[in-house]
Amino acid sequence: MTVSRRDFLATSAASLAFGAMHRAFATNASIAGSLIDPQAAPPTSRGPLALPPGFRQVVLSPTGSLMDDGLLVPGKHDGMGAFDAGNGKVLLVRNHEIDPAMGVAIGAFGPKLEHLGKVDLSRLYDAGPTGVPCLGGTTTLLYDPNRQVVERQFLSLCGTSVNCAGGVTPWGSWISCEECVYRPNEKVFSKDHGYCFEVPAAMDGPGGGGLIEAKPLKALGRFTHEAVAFDPKRPVMYLTEDLLDSAFYRFLPTTPGKLADGGRLQVLVAIERPSFDSRNWPPLDGKGLPTGPPVIGIRMGERLTCRWMDIDEVESPKNDLRSRAFTRGAIRFARCEGIWHAGDAVYITATTGGPNALGQVWRYVPSPAEGTDAEAATPPTIELFLESHSAANLKNCDNLCAAPWGELFVCEDGSGADGIVRIKPTGEIHRFALNVTNDSELAGVCFSPDGNTLFVNVQNPGMTVAITGPWAR
Repeated sequence: MTVSRRDFLATSAASLAFGAMHRAFATNASIAGSLIDPQAAPPTSRGPLALPPGFRQVVLSPTGSLMDDGLLVPGKHDGMGAFDAGNGKVLLVRNHEIDPAMGVAIGAFGPKLEHLGKVDLSRLYDAGPTGVPCLGGTTTLLYDPNRQVVERQFLSLCGTSVNCAGGVTPWGSWISCEECVYRPNEKVFSKDHGYCFEVPAAMDGPGGGGLIEAKPLKALGRFTHEAVAFDPKRPVMYLTEDLLDSAFYRFLPTTPGKLADGGRLQVLVAIERPSFDSRNWPPLDGKGLPTGPPVIGIRMGERLTCRWMDIDEVESPKNDLRSRAFTRGAIRFARCEGIWHAGDAVYITATTGGPNALGQVWRYVPSPAEGTDAEAATPPTIELFLESHSAANLKNCDNLCAAPWGELFVCEDGSGADGIVRIKPTGEIHRFALNVTNDSELAGVCFSPDGNTLFVNVQNPGMTVAITGPWAR
């Protein structure tokens, strides 16, 4: 996602001041040498990314390509999940972070909505009050890694807006999250927005080309959703929020595996430090400009013992979910975006956290009794796992995933020249890939189920890249 980051860094003086105030801080993690050479992979001949020696890339499903349902691949490729489709093939469900202000040409129906008649409009969540539907949603792709071709692709969710990231469920579906809180009006929106939607990871379904009927999961809350992650051992779901002051959420479903049945939405609180501000920012004035040195509330490796607090009125018609949470003691984060469950922990990126606003990675360790009344006896903890003090190491961490062998692969969303870094469990950082095509962010990073292919999206002009190579090395 790019809007809130650019809002935050809109004033160049503020950005420079953040950097100047903290130049004296030591680099937090070791860079193991640049593993990429931008000149070795010119985009005109080998692909949009510079990669380490031995790695290869294939561009899939660029914006505007004709899909099998007669529609066009929408733009703004973002969050993505990979599923085992059998016979060595991979099914991808991919978000498209389209806001109505971007115009209809970026959507699936053509620059004049000439393909809109090919879909059942009753399956769209919001067809719009004027006949122009919301164009965000998901596309589904069937990819054959052996032949390196997309065998089939189609629109699978539509009528939603600003579908940024999401997450894969343990039962084999994709949760697509709206990163907006729009209300109905006479021009653009017929319904409230700010919800999550479940998309089956399947090649066929009701409606043309597999387009599902979009049903909001309202019990998961209405807020500026970013991504979700599930505990594979317990019926627990974690949710992030992309705002400069964001809370961290948990959802306990009434019926495991059936999110539509409702449940309890909760926010994370530090037991001994209520209303804790984790951002490590300097104090800011009314214009967002720093007025002093950074206030370091927590350092790398430090843990906070936590509890979860129920929150009500989750559909939040006043968009006050997080403000009510902060009033009651919730931890305040700086743009929680990517989230991934790996091993016995959940990793969360805070994109503009830290004294230089370059990003933090948090590690949440669940209670052995997570999601039950017994968790109070052995409460969960959250640790500042990594904080970037140098853009050369890590610049505004966003979407992330864990490799089967334990490393984190993290997309950057900074001010151009973004890439992917791989972070070892020790915190050591290797710079893995660099966008050498343009200043677009990378998003949707995820591995195929067999761990042989890494998929990532270049958001603009919109394409998916499949990367293979000597991962073990």
